[in-house]
Amino acid sequence: MSYKFDSEVLKALEKLLKTETNYDVIIQVGKESDTKEFYAHSGFLCCRSNYFNSIISANDTIKIDGKYIIDMPNITPQAFDVIITYFYTGHINMINKTGAEILNMMIAFDELKLNQLIKLAEDYLIEHRKKFLQNDPIEFLQIINSHKVFNSNIRELCLKNIYSDPNILFNSVKFINLSASLLEIILKQDDLILNEIDEIKIWENLIKWGLAKDEILDEDVSKWNQEKFNIFEKIIYNFIPLIRFYDISSEDYFNKVKPYEQILSKESRDDIIRFHMTHKSLLNKYSKRRLRRDIDSSLIITGTVDSSFINKEHIVLFANWIERKGNNRYNSNNIYEFKLILRGSRDSFGSKPFHNKCDNKGATITVIKIKNSNKLVGGYNPLDWGLRSNFGWSGRSSTPDSFLFSFNDNRNVGSGIISRPINNNGTVISDPNYGPYFDNDLYLSMQYGICYSNPKSYADINIPNILGIDDYEVFQVKKELHSKL
Repeated sequence: MSYKFDSEVLKALEKLLKTETNYDVIIQVGKESDTKEFYAHSGFLCCRSNYFNSIISANDTIKIDGKYIIDMPNITPQAFDVIITYFYTGHINMINKTGAEILNMMIAFDELKLNQLIKLAEDYLIEHRKKFLQNDPIEFLQIINSHKVFNSNIRELCLKNIYSDPNILFNSVKFINLSASLLEIILKQDDLILNEIDEIKIWENLIKWGLAKDEILDEDVSKWNQEKFNIFEKIIYNFIPLIRFYDISSEDYFNKVKPYEQILSKESRDDIIRFHMTHKSLLNKYSKRRLRRDIDSSLIITGTVDSSFINKEHIVLFANWIERKGNNRYNSNNIYEFKLILRGSRDSFGSKPFHNKCDNKGATITVIKIKNSNKLVGGYNPLDWGLRSNFGWSGRSSTPDSFLFSFNDNRNVGSGIISRPINNNGTVISDPNYGPYFDNDLYLSMQYGICYSNPKSYADINIPNILGIDDYEVFQVKKELHSKL
């Protein structure tokens, strides 16, 4: 008969660690003001860690008064305390640790080649990343960005949380300490989700960040001399092309950008003024950033979506766009059903099949899959594709409720952006020789399988002028009144 007394052995080892008796290894951890000495036993360490076994076995390891001296400056005392406890007791405690402490533990696990613990900490980190980002986003991001142990998946997950709520970053008191490389990564994103007026907030935060980089710069720009403008231009030069000046209102541009416009090139200044006066730009190469949306999934009738390239999440978003969620003009109890009535690859790409299938069906939404990509473009016609002149020729109709859209990646609903009519006057055209026709802004040449876009009636969302079509689908949009209790 045999008996196991595991708990007694662990208690004895824990006591040995705490009493610090008969040790022959001194481990000096940390650097500068954050240092601590830990005491351990060489025989035990060699059994528990290949890393320490190789150090202790090496001929050149420093030994003073019979004790091995090991220096570990790249590990924090808090992280090593977790490791030494794990060696002696087999226990790991991550509860109540800050995000920075978890990150430092992973760095330490990596240095000591404790791969099992790296995976454990990584899972914990991913699960709790939102809380860690809320508590200290700047330090958290900068640690992740500067150590190879944090794989691209962790970095992308954390950055996506920032993209979905950039105020986490901008509202942090440490925002001015964010590294230039991270700030550049963030400002490049089309996926940075904003409220409709918030591009100016990005500009204001960039100004705040830049002013903090040189103490000679004061906030009253009206009193700056040329030297200060030159200093400031050098600081934020790489970020200027990342600001969507074309998405800033004329009023905000005049009040908040114009005081600094000396740092913009004359070409840029002239083009921005041209855009605000004519709604046309020669230089704007950036698409609009995503807008923050309060998505209401109760707006659609549940069920599967008959589509080759969109899913229920797209349909929910379309319904919210139709209802203008967030606009006080609408406060309805409508729900929507989206019924596929045409698919190009199934029903043919000609204009005749389009009108046979889609005329006299009321409101429709057209979704176009772009060739050799995951991109989608399309538009919503709240009227009918069968509306024509008395002579049967093409009919033009204007409506404030039509819209265009694009998705940079059909697998990511969050990449969708909407383009509403300029001056509340969007045009849809029913022409028997064409398919879906949203003025010059988006129309299909069925004969050649090409989609054309030349912004005119709708806000420019940077749809390329000519696009090859992989496939397209048209959905009839049925609206029903629904009493929400």
